[in-house]
Amino acid sequence: MSNINSDLQVRWWNLEAKLMERFNKKPDMEAILFLVGIQELGDIRAKFTKEQKQDLMHIAVCSLFSQSGYYELEKVDKDGWPHFKQIKSLPAMTLPEQENFMKDHVLLYFQKTGFIEG
Repeated sequence: MSNINSDLQVRWWNLEAKLMERFNKKPDMEAILFLVGIQELGDIRAKFTKEQKQDLMHIAVCSLFSQSGYYELEKVDKDGWPHFKQIKSLPAMTLPEQENFMKDHVLLYFQKTGFIEG
């Protein structure tokens, strides 16, 4: 494991630990994306439909990758749901590279929101 990957992994474990403190269970990537989606939507309700949960995870991915200029917010619809457009293609990556790319963007997001230190 390179130094960059080991640093990323340590920062990721720190985020997981902080989320575990907050929610009393270790979140997987899907749960983290769901949290980011809810944060971006700004609507905390008890229940979301399966389709809305998928939409929330899509919002999360777009929001995360908008930090690097891959997506931009196009509009917010009448129900308050954000819609994004893709500006540039994501780079071709192996599965482990994709996972690290996503983790890196999640960490950046939680740093920007002040949940973790940068």
